Amino acid sequence: MTKRYDAVVIGGGHNGLVNAAYLAKAGLKVLVLERRHILGGATLTEEIVPGFKFSVFSYVVSLLRPEIIRDLQLAKHGLEILPLDGTITPLDDDYLWRVNDHGKTLRELRRWSLNDAEVYDEYGQLMAEMGRFIKPILSIAPPDPGKISPGHWLPLGPLAKAFRDLPKKMQTTFIQLMTMSAADFLDQWFETEPLKATMSASGIIGTFQGPRSPGTAYVLLHHYMGEIDGAFRAWGVPRGGTGSVAYAIAGSALSLGVEIRTEAGVDHVKTAGGRATGVVLSSGEEIEADVVMSSLDSRQTFINLLDERDLEPTFRDEVMRYKYRGSSGKVNLALSGLPELACKPGVGPWLRGAISFSPSLDYMERAYDDAKYGRPSQRPYIDCIMPTLVDPTMAPPGKHVMSCFVQYAPYHLEGGEQWDDAKREAFGQTVIDTLEERFPDIRSLIEGHQFVTPKDIEDITGLSEGNIFAGELSLEQLFFNRPVPGWARYETPVRNLWMCGSATHPGGGIMGAPGMIAAREYLKQRKRGRRAA
Repeated sequence: MTKRYDAVVIGGGHNGLVNAAYLAKAGLKVLVLERRHILGGATLTEEIVPGFKFSVFSYVVSLLRPEIIRDLQLAKHGLEILPLDGTITPLDDDYLWRVNDHGKTLRELRRWSLNDAEVYDEYGQLMAEMGRFIKPILSIAPPDPGKISPGHWLPLGPLAKAFRDLPKKMQTTFIQLMTMSAADFLDQWFETEPLKATMSASGIIGTFQGPRSPGTAYVLLHHYMGEIDGAFRAWGVPRGGTGSVAYAIAGSALSLGVEIRTEAGVDHVKTAGGRATGVVLSSGEEIEADVVMSSLDSRQTFINLLDERDLEPTFRDEVMRYKYRGSSGKVNLALSGLPELACKPGVGPWLRGAISFSPSLDYMERAYDDAKYGRPSQRPYIDCIMPTLVDPTMAPPGKHVMSCFVQYAPYHLEGGEQWDDAKREAFGQTVIDTLEERFPDIRSLIEGHQFVTPKDIEDITGLSEGNIFAGELSLEQLFFNRPVPGWARYETPVRNLWMCGSATHPGGGIMGAPGMIAAREYLKQRKRGRRAA
């Protein structure tokens, strides 16, 4: 007998699980289907090397919405975020070390530039204000610019009023953030190269752009909207790795009555008369549902799960124009002990935060130059953390995990070549060579490793072209253009098929907002439908 649910959610990543939990909270009978044996999607913890747990893909948390943590009681279900203390940028014979202790950071900046120390507070306050100003947009469904619908535009009213009331300087800053490159924006404030380069990294993460590419200043702001316990721009490590975020959400969903099935890949969405009626699994099993929620990206949802006849050609063309261009890789290392920085020997608190290989803007731009021509960066930007310094449960006693986010590793390689085992190995060894420039003892400590290319990200998680945000966060792919102009309110041209993942507004990162807003919008529509009936 065919099973029937009020809602079927495709994908057991954090957005799909958030969506399912909110739907179940409203009383719906919900099923989550996950292709793999493990939940999380890119929010994943796995024991790749015996005894060592890796946050395989995403590795830090900042953007997870506080209202989701509160509404779903995630702390009760095991979520604990441990703060990271600062960032050190190692150089040939010096370093720049910013920490959560504000006084120490200012003293460090004075060592480099009196000007930078003087304006650092002003910059931080301004960006925090910008984050607070734009933050409400993370919780609303974008309007359709092609429709005059007061209900769609009403939520933007307070934002428009808030913009009108902003001081002129902040209005100007907002426009700059929407249009400028991260490098040009930061050049207005600072003169210290390692400071500008390290700060610019937030503007290029997950994008196929360099720090001097227009529009990257917005991505800088996107990452400024994160908060932990009310502290803007705070980053943390979830105890147990990022997979613990997904499992805390899953625990909440299960407590609300959600049914979750793993190793249950969806072959296609069933349709009849332009309406989604359920899904067919890879096993051939059919499941009926009032609504199908896809947390997959737009290419996977519309091209791979639907028959070509289900969509207008013009819509399919828009889907195919959506840019992915994965540019990031990961290197996860199992270490027998803590490595030491050549520029700051010893084992100390400077290793407890992020270690950023970003000595200058030129260094970052040259890393991008390689990628532009289809080559992995020969001297890449690397963001390292050793989570075992705040969460020792991730490795055996006395041993450590190093998680390295790497840019750039282009999905599309020079000459149409494909990623294979040899290229993956070469990529990983280049990263270790770069690490060795600052950590001269790193190779002697490596007990095991995992090299992850964008092709691996695609193959394992289903993220098209390995883009960690399910589509670039470029300006033309934001707000009411995400993922397709005119279809940014989570509904799709196929009735009762909705999207709820990072390919929709407000985008990627461990945020949960797309799943939450999609659930809320569907529930509103469902309620209106009942009233009409």
